[in-house]
Amino acid sequence: MTYVYVKDSEGFVIKKKKSELMPDEQIITESEYNELSGESYYREKFSHGGARAGAGRKPANGVILKFQVRVSEKEKEFLQYARAHNLDYDELMKG
Repeated sequence: MTYVYVKDSEGFVIKKKKSELMPDEQIITESEYNELSGESYYREKFSHGGARAGAGRKPANGVILKFQVRVSEKEKEFLQYARAHNLDYDELMKG
């Protein structure tokens, strides 16, 4: 059951089974079918679904996203100390 793209005597195009071909219909290529049927225009204009232009999360190119953690004042001071003195967390956990 193979499908072909055909153009009838009036210029209309359709995709149909090869066994259903009529004598007045002419086999055309897929690219001709896309052009004559408006399929290529539709795909170019409306694509194939998906997100709208400008929708969704914006890319953060090289920008560090803000990360929030609720900690006590004492934990906050320790984190500031660790950052200031370049403490290596992996080394601390080994010992």
